[in-house]
Amino acid sequence: MHCFKALRLWTSAHLFVKNTDALKKVFLIQPACCRCTKSTSSSQQRATTHLDHVHVKMNVNSKSPSSGVEDMLFYTITEGKEQVPLSYFTSALKRTGLHPSDPRLKDCMEKLQKAVNESDGEVMMDRDLFHRCVGGNVILLIQAFRKKFIIPEFDVFAQKINEIYHTVRSHSDGKVADYIPQLAKFSPRLWGVSLCTVDGQRHSVGDTKQPFCLQSCVKPLQYAIAAHESGTEQVHRYVGMEPSGFKFNMLSLDDDDKPHNPMVNAGAIVISSLIKPLSNKAEKFDYVMDFVKKMAGQEFVGFSNAMFQSEKETGNRNFAIGYYMKEKKCFPPGVEMIDALDFYFQLCSIEVTCESGSIMASTLANGGICPITGERVLSAEAVRNTLSLMHSCGMYDFSGQMAFHVGLPAKSGVSGAILLVIPNVMGVMCWSPPLDRVGNSVRGIHFCQELVSLFNFHNYDNLRHFVKKQDPRRQDGEERNKSVVNLMFAAYSGDVSALRRFALSSMDMDLKDYDSRTALHIAAAEGHVEVVKFLTETCKVDPCVRDRWGNLPIDDALQFAHDEVVKVLKDYQQVFSQLEIQRAEAQHTPKLDTIEGMV
Repeated sequence: MHCFKALRLWTSAHLFVKNTDALKKVFLIQPACCRCTKSTSSSQQRATTHLDHVHVKMNVNSKSPSSGVEDMLFYTITEGKEQVPLSYFTSALKRTGLHPSDPRLKDCMEKLQKAVNESDGEVMMDRDLFHRCVGGNVILLIQAFRKKFIIPEFDVFAQKINEIYHTVRSHSDGKVADYIPQLAKFSPRLWGVSLCTVDGQRHSVGDTKQPFCLQSCVKPLQYAIAAHESGTEQVHRYVGMEPSGFKFNMLSLDDDDKPHNPMVNAGAIVISSLIKPLSNKAEKFDYVMDFVKKMAGQEFVGFSNAMFQSEKETGNRNFAIGYYMKEKKCFPPGVEMIDALDFYFQLCSIEVTCESGSIMASTLANGGICPITGERVLSAEAVRNTLSLMHSCGMYDFSGQMAFHVGLPAKSGVSGAILLVIPNVMGVMCWSPPLDRVGNSVRGIHFCQELVSLFNFHNYDNLRHFVKKQDPRRQDGEERNKSVVNLMFAAYSGDVSALRRFALSSMDMDLKDYDSRTALHIAAAEGHVEVVKFLTETCKVDPCVRDRWGNLPIDDALQFAHDEVVKVLKDYQQVFSQLEIQRAEAQHTPKLDTIEGMV
């Protein structure tokens, strides 16, 4: 790399070349913004050619703000290219966690599919197609590519989830449940994990499209529906809220002759009698199915009649529980115990996949609002109470250990499913048929434990001082420390596409280096006109910042005889002085009228 042109630039240059290992990391992290060249002339020629090819003037006075933001978003996604294959765009979406089947992107995906259908060859996405397709989703996409979702570095997080998945896959303990004949038909090798964050970021690995029955995982859902519909007080007139200390299918009631909680069979049977009590069985089932589909964002939710019949034929223990509770008058007046039991068997036979189940879990994590549809499905109170019961009673005889080691609300089922909720962050659905002695998925339990040992998701992890665990909700501190280096090097290299990406990610474009030099100083000294125009016209940076030698950006342009840059800066200084006056009058920062204002 050649040296900078003046001694006062030496510190910045020294910063770039002093630590080659760190520089390699910068190249890996920001490949578009680091173009190492052999000479000043070749660097300028390459930058000029590149920028002539991709630059679009973004003067906010000559085009609408939304159009300017869409252009910036387009070049951020394409890394400065004028057009990219459509697959490149969908891959970039997936790296942020957005799934092509996301209902929020339905209009965008339909327009892209139409473009594919109308084309004979490979479809290339250019600015025109981008504007036509993403106009209604620009805010969502800006949030995604600015890394403003709950998991900002989602591709890195997904890779770590994959590593945990493959680590846990080697566990071969446990036995597939066979007391219900239909359950015994599943292969013990099946293993899938899906997650969905409260912002709708999704990731799946393994056998995540294979349907399976919810079994006991339906218990928190039916409780939430009953509490949402009838109110918490009404529900708990008939069922308690304490851990039982017994197996989930024991004939046991509390001191008030009520089932101990909604997460054991006795409690779930009573809860099923509280849902739409005045409706017939068909209407009740359709009502719950509609609720579950809303929780799953209209993703796959089915029903296994074979499992339902198998449940009825082998459900002697549940019949015994039902008759015992009938004797103790546990059911509301007018309820037929057999109908309640039949409805309970139906609900246990509802089918989901890991993918749809994870969205249901994320609806609980999101306070009852489905992340991918934005629809309020359950009341906040119903969700809060559901999560409380899942935390204390959701994992059979393992509930205490789960609360101690994992510290998160969860519910397991004998189909091998574990519904895990990380409140305000994400929902997870694990599925693997082999069970341990208390009826929980062996691989599912190990996955939950590994997840919490790596990330600070445990309810009682200290988010400020527990440094041994990773917090995927925060951007990597090392990345933040590289902001100055990346910004200065992009300005030095004439890389407008990288600067667009930094601006879109809310980076402070007025950042200074050790010598109090800004990106505008560097670009002016190097004579990169397009960079200077972008920093002034779009980012509205301050042209009056003096470096440690007392020089303004325009002084550097004058010293190195970059006449065109001098003209741009003179014109901008006049505009900026007017903006300063307006800011003093309106008492707000002009930079908020650029990226943030347009968003």
